[in-house]
Parts: sequence; structure tokens; C-alpha cells
Amino acid sequence: MRSTGKSGDGRYHFRSVKRPSDLLYKLYEDRLVRSLDPTRLPRHLGIVLDGHRRYARQEGLPSYTDSYRAGMRRFEEFLGWAEELSIPAVTAWVLSRENLARPREELDPYFDVLIELFGRLPDICERYDMSIRFIGSLDLLPDDVVAAAKAAEAARPDGRHRLNIAMGYGGRQEIVDAVRDLIGELAAKGIPPEEMPNHIDADALAQHMYSADLPDPDLLIRTSGESRLSGFLLWQSAYAEFVFVDVYWPAFRRVDFLRAIRDFSRRERRFGR
Repeated sequence: MRSTGKSGDGRYHFRSVKRPSDLLYKLYEDRLVRSLDPTRLPRHLGIVLDGHRRYARQEGLPSYTDSYRAGMRRFEEFLGWAEELSIPAVTAWVLSRENLARPREELDPYFDVLIELFGRLPDICERYDMSIRFIGSLDLLPDDVVAAAKAAEAARPDGRHRLNIAMGYGGRQEIVDAVRDLIGELAAKGIPPEEMPNHIDADALAQHMYSADLPDPDLLIRTSGESRLSGFLLWQSAYAEFVFVDVYWPAFRRVDFLRAIRDFSRRERRFGR
């Protein structure tokens, strides 16, 4: 892409410039797709969209808003890549509980960009036959962000595939919420407190996780070069495979995605055995 400068609306506009490397990457991507065994693809893919601010600094962008918008556009492309491989479920972590401690001058532009994304999501997910669900502590978020999320969710309640968006999400908090829900359920059934421990086990807790109707994720991808999950899907990732990619999320390419899928498909999964 080549910048053509700012227009009257203050935005940067780009036009495509075909390079020899573009064709080579396309040929390589097509080869990667053909090499994948469809029986060894993930049923549930988790992805951490990390590195927006570092990308802005690296690229010398005028503001974080530019990198946030680039990242959300890349997310829309990513959904197409996942649909191309018929991956049944995707959980994308767009905002952690810890992120909410950042300064308002960083958070407010990001919230604005998320609201823009949520306005586009129903049409995108209709194209890919995806339902939308938001998970996390939405009560910690601004009202306009929650309203946009709920509207997107209501517009796509059903679909052949599932898109989860984790927002205000923390893996430890999800487990705490599951325990609370389970205890509340046992109390509603009239189980005496002294007998409740006999009804609490891994299977019972799993039924109270945010996405209990989905299989545990097979593959978790994190961009930006960080080799940790920071609590993402903490309970569900016990036997997941991890891929850590060096590039920042706005620069994450289809070829990076396909390489991660290829890597996953070649692994021998042992599930702790």
C-alpha cells in the first residue's frame, strides 16, 4: 500500500501498489492452503489481537487511532481467513480487564474504533454465516460500547459458525464467575452448604464458563512477540496448542495465519498424556 496523503476529512488514504512480492506471497499462500489436512484443523481458535500501540510507534502513525483502525480492518480480513478454512468457532480477545486501567486518552479512541467495528460486524458475520457473542465483564465498560456490542449480538444470534469477542475479559474472573454461578445453581436446587463440595468438580465448573456450549480451543495465537497468554481462556486452554507470532496485530498477514495453522496441524496432540 502507498499513502496518497491526507484528504480534507483528515484521514490518510491509500492505494494498492502491486509488487512482485505480492504475487509470490499469493502463490505461497495458495500452496499453504492446499497443504493443509482438513481433518487436522482447529475446531475452536483463540486469538489475542496484541500490539496496536507498538505498531503505531514503529510506523510513525499520527495517533493510536490510526493503528486501532488498521487492526480492526485486519480483524475483518482475519474472519474471512477463518471462514475460508471453515473453522467453526473463533474467540478474539480485544480488551482485557487490565487494559481498563490505561489512561482515558488511550482508551477513549479505542472504544470509538470498537463501536465502529461493532456497527460493521453484523454484515460481515452474515456474509460468513457467523453468530456473534460477547464475553467478559461488560458491566465495566462505557454504556455506548456495551450498547453497540449488544446491538451487534442481537443482529446475529444464529449462524453456522460462532464469533466470540472477549472484552473486559479476564481468565481468572471467568473462573470466579463460574464458581459463583455453580454455587448459586446448587443453592437454588436446595443443596445444603455442607453438601455443595460433593457437587463441585471440573465437569460441573466447565458448564458455567462463558462459552460452555463450545469445545475448548485447540489453538491459541498471540501476536506482537509476547510469549504468554496473560490469562486468556485460562480454564479452557489446559490442552490447547500455542503459536506466538512476532508481528504486531495490524501487520498480521494471511500468510502468518496460514503458517500458524500449518504448524498446529503438524503437531501431535497428547492432551496431557
